[in-house]
Amino acid sequence: MPADAPTDTTLEFMGSITEATMRALACDMSVTTVVVDGERVPLDVSREKRFFPSHLRKALYVRDHCCIKCGAPAGRTHAHHIRHWADGGQTSLENGCLLCPSCHADVHHNGWEVFIGADHHPWLIPPPAVDPKRTPLRAYNRRTLTVDDLALAG
Repeated sequence: MPADAPTDTTLEFMGSITEATMRALACDMSVTTVVVDGERVPLDVSREKRFFPSHLRKALYVRDHCCIKCGAPAGRTHAHHIRHWADGGQTSLENGCLLCPSCHADVHHNGWEVFIGADHHPWLIPPPAVDPKRTPLRAYNRRTLTVDDLALAG
């Protein structure tokens, strides 16, 4: 993806793609950024480790237990970067959560947002079409807890 012209993004053997397509692909594959000069000589190469390693994935299993949105079993989930890896988001427990493929698509394409609350657990914010007030929701495995205020989401 050329930094000065992101709309000129291409994939080998496929041709041009949109920036939105590139971001979606970056969520499910390893991407290496290579900064080149005018003669296409590499000047800098980015970090490559995007996937959650097994020890972090296990920690996500322990904390989240299941898809944080719908409750699908942890074994059927993806480890999702809350702050997108392409935007500098770290591969860490504080920047990750478990989402099944369908809910993962909802977060990327249908306006759902995820954040880590003051309680160090993921929370969801529904899109305005689902909840015009956009009231934060606890992760699925924590929705039976009773707390009258949302101070922990803070």
